[in-house]
Amino acid sequence: KKNIKDKNMKKVLIILSTGFEEIEAVSIIDILRRAEIDVAVATINELLTKGAHSMLIQADKKLEEIENLDVFDMVVLPGGGENTQNLADSSLVKQTLKQMKDKGKYVGAICAAPYALHKADVLNDKYTCYPSFEEKIDSSTYTKEELVVIDDKVITSQGPATAMKFALELVKILEGEKIYTDVKNGLLATNLQSFYRFAHFFPKNLKNYE
Repeated sequence: KKNIKDKNMKKVLIILSTGFEEIEAVSIIDILRRAEIDVAVATINELLTKGAHSMLIQADKKLEEIENLDVFDMVVLPGGGENTQNLADSSLVKQTLKQMKDKGKYVGAICAAPYALHKADVLNDKYTCYPSFEEKIDSSTYTKEELVVIDDKVITSQGPATAMKFALELVKILEGEKIYTDVKNGLLATNLQSFYRFAHFFPKNLKNYE
């Protein structure tokens, strides 16, 4: 296994604020760490940050304390309505996203958070998001059919139910097919595609999984 201080270890910055969507944040953090990716959780609020459903996550640092973005390979934003608005309104978040994209790093967002990418002017043409938020971005380039959309180095996804698939795609991008497959099999996620296909064509059946 890789040592946590391994210089070759991929590093991901996850940015949170009050009202983040817990399923998305925890799924991303957990699955990336299962792939032995070094994850740093930064907040623009208090270190103990409250999610949309009152769950708490202890961030590693405040975003303002992150001094060197060069060490990160990717930045990811979980969604949640309040969190998304906070991130979209933050000049520091916008600056961070722009710097990461300008440096050729990966930028990811799920649920409502692609709106924050849009506000920072780092969202590429093709994207997906939580339904209805495309009206705040650009509905002409919104992709409804794909649960995860990769447009160059910008990766977007739709919401809580797609969080595991999104996180696994991030693993594949950073660590390759073998690690992706190992983590996916360890999660018993081999039948995810069948579930998503079933839910997409028969949305009423999603009620059984709520």
